[in-house]
Amino acid sequence: QMQLVESGGGLLQAGGSLRLSCAASERTFSRYAMGWFRQAPGKEREFVAVISWSGGVTYYADSVKGRFTISRDSAKNAVYLQMNSLKPEDTAVYYCAADTFNRLGVGDHEYDYWGQGTQVTVSS
Repeated sequence: QMQLVESGGGLLQAGGSLRLSCAASERTFSRYAMGWFRQAPGKEREFVAVISWSGGVTYYADSVKGRFTISRDSAKNAVYLQMNSLKPEDTAVYYCAADTFNRLGVGDHEYDYWGQGTQVTVSS
């Protein structure tokens, strides 16, 4: 089965930047839309960004638009989330997810494979 492993999380001050990585175990990764979600303590998991299988289409949550950038590298079986101008409200566990039907959806039920998550903590 598809395995997704996130990395790059950490603790930093507001205004800083982090780059999250998601490594996929299978080359079929290149056929799937890939999304990033996040979940803060006591909150529901929420959509952050998604990228089409080709990399040609991206969508972002309004809360991160202009600050975060999603990208992918098919040669490396990887998807990335560049996070700039981080705010305390960005604090959450960030999850990488694969949509095998390429729906580019914002609902977590539309994704079939999930990573274990990586913690991002932003201090004020």
